[in-house]
Amino acid sequence: MSDIDDYLSIANEIIGERSREEELYDNEVVKWLRKYGKIRKALNKAKKKYPNEALEYDESSIDELRERYEYLLSHEDIIKRVSH
Repeated sequence: MSDIDDYLSIANEIIGERSREEELYDNEVVKWLRKYGKIRKALNKAKKKYPNEALEYDESSIDELRERYEYLLSHEDIIKRVSH
């Protein structure tokens, strides 16, 4: 197995199964996180476009969400690099 295959296997475990709608919502959060760098703003912007998929958050969950979406942002960058 190559390094990229190893990475993709681990990434799939971390990200987990998602519906198409969940993927679209996650992509929207990542888009806004990349633009603003603030997780709350990214979540609120994505909620406007995908209200049914929007995640509720509070002070006890915001750090975990920030970590998840920062990982997805990095993952997107890695995939773009290896695709070229």
